[in-house]
Amino acid sequence: MVNEAIEQRPTRASSIYLLLRNEILAGKLLPGAKLNIRDLSKTYASGLSPVREALNRLSAEGLALQADNRGFKVQPVSVPELADLTQARCWVNEIGVRESIEKGNTDWEEAVILNCHRLKRTPRFLPEEEMIPNPKWATVHKDFHQSLISACGSNWMIDTCSRLFDAAERYRNLARVAGVSRSDPRDEHQEIMSAAVDRETDLVIELLNAHFMRTAQLVQTVVGEAEENSA
Repeated sequence: MVNEAIEQRPTRASSIYLLLRNEILAGKLLPGAKLNIRDLSKTYASGLSPVREALNRLSAEGLALQADNRGFKVQPVSVPELADLTQARCWVNEIGVRESIEKGNTDWEEAVILNCHRLKRTPRFLPEEEMIPNPKWATVHKDFHQSLISACGSNWMIDTCSRLFDAAERYRNLARVAGVSRSDPRDEHQEIMSAAVDRETDLVIELLNAHFMRTAQLVQTVVGEAEENSA
Protein backbone atom coordinates (compact mmCIF):
# COMPACT_ATOMS: atom_id res chain seq x y z
CA MET A 1 0.00 0.00 0.00
CA VAL A 2 2.85 2.37 0.85
CA ASN A 3 4.55 1.68 -2.48
CA GLU A 4 1.30 2.37 -4.36
CA ALA A 5 0.91 5.71 -2.57
CA ILE A 6 4.47 6.66 -3.48
CA GLU A 7 3.92 5.73 -7.13
CA GLN A 8 0.74 7.80 -7.30
CA ARG A 9 2.40 10.89 -5.81
CA PRO A 10 2.94 13.57 -8.49
CA THR A 11 6.51 13.97 -9.65
CA ARG A 12 8.25 17.32 -9.29
CA ALA A 13 8.03 17.80 -13.04
CA SER A 14 4.27 17.12 -12.99
CA SER A 15 3.74 19.60 -10.17
CA ILE A 16 5.67 22.33 -12.00
CA TYR A 17 3.84 21.50 -15.23
CA LEU A 18 0.45 21.92 -13.53
CA LEU A 19 1.45 25.19 -11.85
CA LEU A 20 2.75 26.69 -15.10
CA ARG A 21 -0.20 25.33 -17.09
CA ASN A 22 -2.69 26.94 -14.70
CA GLU A 23 -0.88 30.28 -14.87
CA ILE A 24 -0.85 30.21 -18.67
CA LEU A 25 -4.53 29.26 -18.93
CA ALA A 26 -5.49 31.88 -16.34
CA GLY A 27 -3.69 34.62 -18.29
CA LYS A 28 -1.16 35.25 -15.51
CA LEU A 29 1.69 34.31 -17.84
CA LEU A 30 1.09 36.41 -20.94
CA PRO A 31 1.64 35.31 -24.54
CA GLY A 32 5.27 35.60 -25.55
CA ALA A 33 6.56 35.72 -21.95
CA LYS A 34 9.95 34.06 -21.61
CA LEU A 35 10.09 30.80 -19.67
CA ASN A 36 13.69 30.73 -18.53
CA ILE A 37 14.63 27.33 -17.16
CA ARG A 38 17.11 28.63 -14.60
CA ASP A 39 14.75 31.33 -13.34
CA LEU A 40 11.91 28.84 -13.03
CA SER A 41 14.11 26.35 -11.19
CA LYS A 42 14.78 29.05 -8.60
CA THR A 43 11.12 30.03 -8.41
CA TYR A 44 10.02 26.45 -7.79
CA ALA A 45 13.12 25.44 -5.80
CA SER A 46 13.76 22.63 -8.25
CA GLY A 47 16.49 21.20 -10.39
CA LEU A 48 16.78 22.04 -14.07
CA SER A 49 15.60 18.66 -15.35
CA PRO A 50 12.06 18.74 -13.83
CA VAL A 51 11.55 22.28 -15.17
CA ARG A 52 12.76 21.27 -18.63
CA GLU A 53 10.44 18.24 -18.59
CA ALA A 54 7.49 20.43 -17.56
CA LEU A 55 8.23 22.90 -20.36
CA ASN A 56 8.50 20.10 -22.91
CA ARG A 57 5.05 18.86 -21.84
CA LEU A 58 3.62 22.37 -22.19
CA SER A 59 5.24 22.66 -25.62
CA ALA A 60 3.71 19.35 -26.73
CA GLU A 61 0.33 20.64 -25.54
CA GLY A 62 0.68 23.87 -27.53
CA LEU A 63 0.91 26.15 -24.49
CA ALA A 64 4.64 26.86 -24.74
CA LEU A 65 6.91 27.40 -27.71
CA GLN A 66 10.47 26.20 -27.96
CA ALA A 67 12.81 28.05 -30.27
CA ASP A 68 16.20 26.62 -31.25
CA ASN A 69 18.90 27.98 -28.92
CA ARG A 70 16.46 30.54 -27.53
CA GLY A 71 14.70 28.55 -24.84
CA PHE A 72 10.97 28.53 -24.19
CA LYS A 73 8.26 31.15 -24.15
CA VAL A 74 4.51 31.17 -23.63
CA GLN A 75 2.74 30.29 -26.86
CA PRO A 76 1.78 33.51 -28.68
CA VAL A 77 -1.84 34.18 -29.61
CA SER A 78 -3.32 35.47 -32.83
CA VAL A 79 -6.65 36.41 -34.32
CA PRO A 80 -6.35 33.72 -37.06
CA GLU A 81 -5.64 31.05 -34.42
CA LEU A 82 -8.63 32.24 -32.38
CA ALA A 83 -10.85 31.90 -35.46
CA ASP A 84 -9.42 28.45 -36.19
CA LEU A 85 -9.88 27.35 -32.58
CA THR A 86 -13.47 28.60 -32.46
CA GLN A 87 -14.36 26.85 -35.70
CA ALA A 88 -12.79 23.63 -34.47
CA ARG A 89 -14.80 23.84 -31.22
CA CYS A 90 -18.00 24.27 -33.21
CA TRP A 91 -17.24 21.32 -35.48
CA VAL A 92 -16.08 18.87 -32.81
CA ASN A 93 -18.71 19.75 -30.23
CA GLU A 94 -21.43 19.41 -32.86
CA ILE A 95 -20.44 15.80 -33.46
CA GLY A 96 -20.17 15.13 -29.74
CA VAL A 97 -23.56 16.68 -29.00
CA ARG A 98 -25.32 14.83 -31.82
CA GLU A 99 -23.92 11.51 -30.65
CA SER A 100 -24.68 12.22 -26.99
CA ILE A 101 -28.28 13.19 -27.67
CA GLU A 102 -28.73 10.05 -29.74
CA LYS A 103 -27.03 7.70 -27.25
CA GLY A 104 -27.50 9.46 -23.92
CA ASN A 105 -29.87 7.95 -21.34
CA THR A 106 -31.47 9.45 -18.25
CA ASP A 107 -28.11 9.37 -16.43
CA TRP A 108 -26.69 11.64 -19.12
CA GLU A 109 -29.68 13.99 -18.86
CA GLU A 110 -29.31 14.14 -15.08
CA ALA A 111 -25.58 14.89 -15.41
CA VAL A 112 -26.26 17.79 -17.81
CA ILE A 113 -28.98 19.20 -15.54
CA LEU A 114 -26.86 18.80 -12.39
CA ASN A 115 -23.80 20.46 -13.92
CA CYS A 116 -25.90 23.34 -15.21
CA HIS A 117 -27.43 23.76 -11.73
CA ARG A 118 -23.98 23.78 -10.13
CA LEU A 119 -22.78 26.34 -12.66
CA LYS A 120 -25.74 28.59 -11.94
CA ARG A 121 -25.24 28.29 -8.17
CA THR A 122 -21.48 28.88 -8.19
CA PRO A 123 -20.37 32.54 -7.91
CA ARG A 124 -18.28 33.59 -10.87
CA PHE A 125 -16.06 35.81 -8.71
CA LEU A 126 -14.70 35.45 -5.20
CA PRO A 127 -16.88 37.35 -2.69
CA GLU A 128 -13.93 38.77 -0.75
CA GLU A 129 -12.07 40.00 -3.84
CA GLU A 130 -13.57 42.34 -6.41
CA MET A 131 -13.50 40.86 -9.92
CA ILE A 132 -11.18 38.01 -8.95
CA PRO A 133 -12.38 34.86 -10.74
CA ASN A 134 -13.59 31.95 -8.66
CA PRO A 135 -11.58 28.79 -9.49
CA LYS A 136 -14.61 26.64 -8.61
CA TRP A 137 -16.65 28.41 -11.30
CA ALA A 138 -14.00 27.62 -13.90
CA THR A 139 -14.18 23.95 -12.91
CA VAL A 140 -17.98 23.65 -13.01
CA HIS A 141 -18.08 25.65 -16.25
CA LYS A 142 -15.89 23.07 -17.94
CA ASP A 143 -17.82 20.23 -16.28
CA PHE A 144 -21.05 21.52 -17.83
CA HIS A 145 -19.64 21.75 -21.34
CA GLN A 146 -18.01 18.33 -21.06
CA SER A 147 -21.24 16.78 -19.79
CA LEU A 148 -22.96 17.76 -23.02
CA ILE A 149 -20.73 15.46 -25.05
CA SER A 150 -20.05 12.87 -22.32
CA ALA A 151 -22.37 10.23 -23.83
CA CYS A 152 -20.91 10.39 -27.34
CA GLY A 153 -19.15 7.06 -26.87
CA SER A 154 -15.67 8.24 -27.85
CA ASN A 155 -12.92 8.97 -25.33
CA TRP A 156 -10.90 10.63 -28.12
CA MET A 157 -13.79 12.99 -28.80
CA ILE A 158 -14.21 13.81 -25.12
CA ASP A 159 -10.47 14.45 -24.72
CA THR A 160 -10.38 16.63 -27.85
CA CYS A 161 -13.27 18.74 -26.59
CA SER A 162 -11.49 19.10 -23.25
CA ARG A 163 -8.30 20.34 -24.92
CA LEU A 164 -10.20 22.77 -27.13
CA PHE A 165 -12.07 24.08 -24.09
CA ASP A 166 -8.79 24.76 -22.26
CA ALA A 167 -7.32 26.54 -25.28
CA ALA A 168 -10.41 28.74 -25.55
CA GLU A 169 -10.34 29.39 -21.80
CA ARG A 170 -6.86 30.84 -22.16
CA TYR A 171 -8.15 33.34 -24.72
CA ARG A 172 -11.16 34.21 -22.56
CA ASN A 173 -8.96 34.81 -19.52
CA LEU A 174 -6.63 37.07 -21.50
CA ALA A 175 -9.66 39.23 -22.25
CA ARG A 176 -10.73 39.15 -18.61
CA VAL A 177 -7.26 40.25 -17.47
CA ALA A 178 -7.52 43.14 -19.94
CA GLY A 179 -10.83 44.17 -18.34
CA VAL A 180 -13.16 42.83 -21.03
CA SER A 181 -16.08 40.61 -19.97
CA ARG A 182 -19.38 39.33 -21.26
CA SER A 183 -22.29 41.72 -20.70
CA ASP A 184 -25.05 39.62 -22.28
CA PRO A 185 -27.57 39.03 -19.46
CA ARG A 186 -29.14 35.95 -21.03
CA ASP A 187 -28.52 32.63 -19.34
CA GLU A 188 -27.01 30.88 -22.33
CA HIS A 189 -26.04 27.78 -20.37
CA GLN A 190 -29.60 27.31 -19.15
CA GLU A 191 -30.92 27.56 -22.70
CA ILE A 192 -28.37 25.03 -23.93
CA MET A 193 -29.20 22.64 -21.10
CA SER A 194 -32.97 22.85 -21.70
CA ALA A 195 -32.57 22.17 -25.41
CA ALA A 196 -30.24 19.23 -24.71
CA VAL A 197 -32.55 17.40 -22.30
CA ASP A 198 -35.47 18.08 -24.65
CA ARG A 199 -33.42 16.36 -27.37
CA GLU A 200 -33.64 19.36 -29.69
CA THR A 201 -30.37 18.57 -31.42
CA ASP A 202 -30.29 21.35 -34.02
CA LEU A 203 -31.24 23.96 -31.42
CA VAL A 204 -28.51 22.81 -29.03
CA ILE A 205 -25.91 23.10 -31.77
CA GLU A 206 -27.19 26.52 -32.83
CA LEU A 207 -27.08 27.80 -29.24
CA LEU A 208 -23.69 26.26 -28.53
CA ASN A 209 -22.09 27.64 -31.69
CA ALA A 210 -23.49 31.09 -30.92
CA HIS A 211 -22.12 30.77 -27.38
CA PHE A 212 -18.64 30.02 -28.70
CA MET A 213 -18.80 32.76 -31.34
CA ARG A 214 -19.88 35.45 -28.88
CA THR A 215 -16.88 34.75 -26.69
CA ALA A 216 -14.53 34.80 -29.69
CA GLN A 217 -15.91 38.13 -30.87
CA LEU A 218 -15.51 39.55 -27.39
CA VAL A 219 -11.82 38.71 -27.07
CA GLN A 220 -10.78 39.39 -30.68
CA THR A 221 -9.62 42.96 -30.07
CA VAL A 222 -7.68 41.97 -26.95
CA VAL A 223 -6.03 39.11 -28.85
CA GLY A 224 -4.99 41.45 -31.63
CA GLU A 225 -3.26 43.70 -29.11
CA ALA A 226 -1.59 40.75 -27.39
CA GLU A 227 -0.42 39.48 -30.78
CA GLU A 228 1.29 42.78 -31.47
CA ASN A 229 2.92 42.90 -28.03
CA SER A 230 4.29 39.35 -28.24
CA ALA A 231 5.60 39.67 -31.78
